[in-house]
Amino acid sequence: MRLLSPEDWAAHQGRFVALWTDANHAYALYQPQELVAVALDNGAYPALPHKGAAWFQRLAFDLHGHFDLHGHKAVGAADTRPAVEHHRAADFTAPWPEFVSPGGEGVYQVAVGPVHAGIIEPGHFRFSVRGEEVLRLEVRLGYAHKGTLGLMRGKSPRLAARYAARVSGDATVAHSLAFAQAAESALGVSAPGRAVFLRGIMAELERLANHTSDIGAIAGDAGFAFLDARFALARETICAASAAAFGHRLMMDIVVPGGVAGDLAEGGAEAILDALAALEAELPSLTRVFEDYASLQDRVIGTGIIPPALAEAFHAGGYVGRASGQQQDARVMPGYPPYQSMALYVPVFQEGDVAARIRVRLEEIPESIRLVRDMLAALPEGPLALALPPESGMGLGVAESFRGPVWHWLSIEGGAIAAAFIADASTLHWPLLEQAATTAILADFPMINKSLNGSYSGVDL
Repeated sequence: MRLLSPEDWAAHQGRFVALWTDANHAYALYQPQELVAVALDNGAYPALPHKGAAWFQRLAFDLHGHFDLHGHKAVGAADTRPAVEHHRAADFTAPWPEFVSPGGEGVYQVAVGPVHAGIIEPGHFRFSVRGEEVLRLEVRLGYAHKGTLGLMRGKSPRLAARYAARVSGDATVAHSLAFAQAAESALGVSAPGRAVFLRGIMAELERLANHTSDIGAIAGDAGFAFLDARFALARETICAASAAAFGHRLMMDIVVPGGVAGDLAEGGAEAILDALAALEAELPSLTRVFEDYASLQDRVIGTGIIPPALAEAFHAGGYVGRASGQQQDARVMPGYPPYQSMALYVPVFQEGDVAARIRVRLEEIPESIRLVRDMLAALPEGPLALALPPESGMGLGVAESFRGPVWHWLSIEGGAIAAAFIADASTLHWPLLEQAATTAILADFPMINKSLNGSYSGVDL
């Protein structure tokens, strides 16, 4: 970590990842793994000019202003809307949030959420529409604030790992892995080789389960039920194999600081390999269905466009960034075990539409199948975990979730967490959804939203 002057802090250039504060400093993380800080001046620090910084600055003020009663203010920030608990303020009163309309004849607003149909997390979408054309979308999140960071403080990394595993349940392995790596970095330990490979196997199974689910759901939103049904079956097969191998369909609470909490079950490798073979056998025909049906292609090509320049400005990762020309993958840069020796293929497209985000997923599926097979074949013997020393230190951890990179930062004092922060890939993707929605009609929004599949919970700390 480098401590900067306020002037150098505000002028620092790089690929911005995240911003957060503790009692004394504001921190900014830049890719690949550069951490800088500036001292708070009466709870204030200079706002950063990076497009992706707005949400983090809003969150820093809400977390410390509302709960710790000394709001950390980004001086010069243009966006000062609340990030969490929009209906409350320090005195438990607040005006109803205002939503800006572009105005003009025939423009009206459509409100969706925060309560949605079906089983889905809360989020509010306010559309400004003329006819069916979306002129503006404003996304409001933070309706289910969990207090995750506060719950972590004062606990050992092993105890706090349960909170990391529940930041976003569909990416529980990735968040648990990033948290474990942050704790291990802070305390100067490394997970045993067998644990490292088991972590990699679980991470790729999680990627497969979510990519198959997402492709099917996007097709379902486009009115194509066949792909939705077949990919849902593929996801179920992967989840069932994960349960047979690790005792949990989502593999929650298996990755822990120091290693893993359990070994591969008897028959688990065979269950995984059978699931991979089934998916691999059907994937070519499902891909042809996606590519050959003109009615489906008509819905997804040119819909929900995120231009490469905008994706670069927000430093988008995962399938969102890679569909818009950004070749970023945390498994490659900064990289972490066991991926350094695996010659990872990262698909990249330029179109930035729903179709490109599907194609990224389709091409990542066979790569994840290969990786799981290679890791199972190379799985070493040895211990599963090491005890963590009751030491002090600061550490960063990163893992490439199916959405993109998730980062965890920990400050540990005497074996207990003094401060923590979590940056889910979705934080830099939600503003891009606001742009993507304006390139299509209102009826296409569910499909566009699913193609980005931002985590509500992942940004609601």
